[in-house]
Amino acid sequence: MAARNRLPPWHEMQHLSNGRDVLIRPIRPDDAQPLRAAFPLLEPDEVRVRMQSSLPELSAEMADKLSRPDPRSEFAIVVTEPLPPGEAMVGAVARATIVPGGRDVEFAILVSRFIGGMGLGRHLMRRLVRWARGKQVDRIYGDVLAQNQPMLSLAQSLGFHSEASSEPGMVRVVLDLQPAKG
Repeated sequence: MAARNRLPPWHEMQHLSNGRDVLIRPIRPDDAQPLRAAFPLLEPDEVRVRMQSSLPELSAEMADKLSRPDPRSEFAIVVTEPLPPGEAMVGAVARATIVPGGRDVEFAILVSRFIGGMGLGRHLMRRLVRWARGKQVDRIYGDVLAQNQPMLSLAQSLGFHSEASSEPGMVRVVLDLQPAKG
């Protein structure tokens, strides 16, 4: 029997338009330090647009929390160099969390400008939606800065609709995952 060259679940290689290969996989605890190392490579506007705040650095505690999602209610994937965890530079992070006590999932995606514009945001969003559908929740949503036109356009192209956000300057993008009752 021929050996299969298969990757574990939720792992996949992606060939980017710039010729680089990246690995998309679930985040691991070993990624905490590479997350912290990559954070200074982000420009302040990238951080503000995607995280809705201006953090000067990613603390060890925050990196540790991000790299250890609760598998019952959280899902996080990273885009890395195809190297072992802990050694690979992290270029993108996508995260989905079931809202406590509810039937909604909140998402967040951050793609570094070094690999932005190559379709990774769309790819990551599709993975988050797939995970959310598997959890049989009602909808997935994210709050996006009103000026983040690329993310708003991406969400709209994937069937999300916009709602008012409780946060000033933000737009909530929502994708209903359950069929309409009627």
